[in-house]
Amino acid sequence: MWSSPHRAVLSRADWQELQERHVVRADELTAEHRARATRREKHPVWDFLFTYYSYKPAVIRRWHPGAAVVLADAADAPQTTWRWYELLPGTGDVRVDVDAFWHDRGDGTEHVLALLSATSTRPARFGCFGMHEWAMVYRQPDHRHPVPLRLGQAGTDDVVEAHDLRCTHFDAFRFFTPAAEPRNEQPLTRASQPLLEQPGCLHAGMDLYKWALKLGPLVPGSVLLDSFELARDIRELDMRASPYDLSDWGFSPIPVETAEGKAEYVRRQRVFAERGQRLRDDLIDAVTRARPVTERVPVPEPVPVSG
Repeated sequence: MWSSPHRAVLSRADWQELQERHVVRADELTAEHRARATRREKHPVWDFLFTYYSYKPAVIRRWHPGAAVVLADAADAPQTTWRWYELLPGTGDVRVDVDAFWHDRGDGTEHVLALLSATSTRPARFGCFGMHEWAMVYRQPDHRHPVPLRLGQAGTDDVVEAHDLRCTHFDAFRFFTPAAEPRNEQPLTRASQPLLEQPGCLHAGMDLYKWALKLGPLVPGSVLLDSFELARDIRELDMRASPYDLSDWGFSPIPVETAEGKAEYVRRQRVFAERGQRLRDDLIDAVTRARPVTERVPVPEPVPVSG
């Protein structure tokens, strides 16, 4: 049985204002994508946020107050028709049905909490220089994006061969070409992800958006939209530092094959790592507040990433 000592009650006026502001902000963040979708236009940079993560704009438009919040006088609120909410008998108040959520998603939620907690224990690493995107096209003429390579295939292959591949994120590594996989400093698997994920990784930062969505009503709407904004900003850096020539799309390159490009990449990477850690802490806090009393045992400290 769930019990939280941190429960807050929002008046009808307060929660309505927060909900309206959330919807406006979400619509602003997805306006360009929705317009392109209406025109059936593809975008090599921004579509990733809606295809790889496969959540439609309508999902992030939903405002959740968080598990430790009660919405007063909310019998007509849209949340009453959503999964994992309950109307408190005789009050007209609404809150997240944490027991139902944990019954349905408890195992997955514990996995997310363990991964986030493990990542938080490690120092950020900043020596990869975005080479994961280069490794995804190494010695392979067929590419994921219909965009030309800035240095051509031979020049791109030369850059990969001149660098050590230090990727720590499995969901980037799994897209490496067969020729690139053995060049990574260590093989990565899904099973090793909790042992190797580290907060300097751009993709670990982008994935905070995924985890916020998977945690659903446990996560306050502001945290969800902050994580989407972080994923959007990281995606831009990821692609500007990639081997693709995106000049026709308005993106100037960050040439990580040069010393100047590496310095710029790391400078931005550090900022994103700090933003990501704050959001990671918010997600950990949201889950921890919602854990049933019987589940509230310390998350085991993981083995730190090597290197």
